[in-house]
Amino acid sequence: MIGIVMAGGKGSRMNLDDEKLLLQYKKPIILHVIDSLKNSNYFSKIIAITSPNSPKTKTLLEENNIEIFDTSGIGYVEDLNSVLQKFNDSILVASGDMPLLDNEIIQTIVNHYDSQKTWTSILVTDRLLTSIGIKSDYSIIHNQQKCHFTGISLINSQKINSLENVEENYVVIDDKRIALNLNTKQDYDLLSTT
Repeated sequence: MIGIVMAGGKGSRMNLDDEKLLLQYKKPIILHVIDSLKNSNYFSKIIAITSPNSPKTKTLLEENNIEIFDTSGIGYVEDLNSVLQKFNDSILVASGDMPLLDNEIIQTIVNHYDSQKTWTSILVTDRLLTSIGIKSDYSIIHNQQKCHFTGISLINSQKINSLENVEENYVVIDDKRIALNLNTKQDYDLLSTT
């Protein structure tokens, strides 16, 4: 399995002077995500997806000997699609802005991988997000409850030609380690309370 970390976004909703993935939570947040994948011992390769939107993040990753895949930075879907075309493997995709990730929750997620399914998105319930004070704009109704996307997916890239018309499956894992994506300054402020 290949671990892919999306690290090429602008982070424009944070309205910061510096790049979002360089925010500190004991160390730069992007390194928390990379290390959680490394320490799970599930991946033959870990690749960070960068773009012209994140030059300092790319430099930090290179200084830490992380393999880089450069994209255009047009958008998340376009960048991810260009990466998936390059691989013929099982893939875990994670957003680079998840500071609470650790190797144990990565192992739990990978255990849900089913090679018969093209795409499985990991969800958390609205109840969990509300209980820890997080708001999300990306929700769906799954099994008659409101759920939110975590930014983590399990993909069988052998079954993908493009990201159009891909059948998406869902797994709910209610765990705060995957509930917190840093999309706003309020999300970052929540880190000090965890």
